[in-house]
Amino acid sequence: MDNHFFKNIEKKTGVNMKDIFDLANSLQNANFKDEKTVRGVIRRVSQIANKNVPKDMEDKIVKSIVKDGKQLDFNQISKMINKK
Repeated sequence: MDNHFFKNIEKKTGVNMKDIFDLANSLQNANFKDEKTVRGVIRRVSQIANKNVPKDMEDKIVKSIVKDGKQLDFNQISKMINKK
């Protein structure tokens, strides 16, 4: 993909693509059964997205991911974060 494509995504979302790639690389060998790792990922994603995740919501997301550490469903996490 060309650089122009990523610049358009950055412009539309306000999210730096380098941050997204760095996050994706860090997730490749992450242990999603480890609560500390999962909390770190949640905090990093919320920081990149500039979206506050309340403690109770973070706890729910952590519980959901750690319960089934082999699968990380970003759609489900997104639904949980956006649900008010």
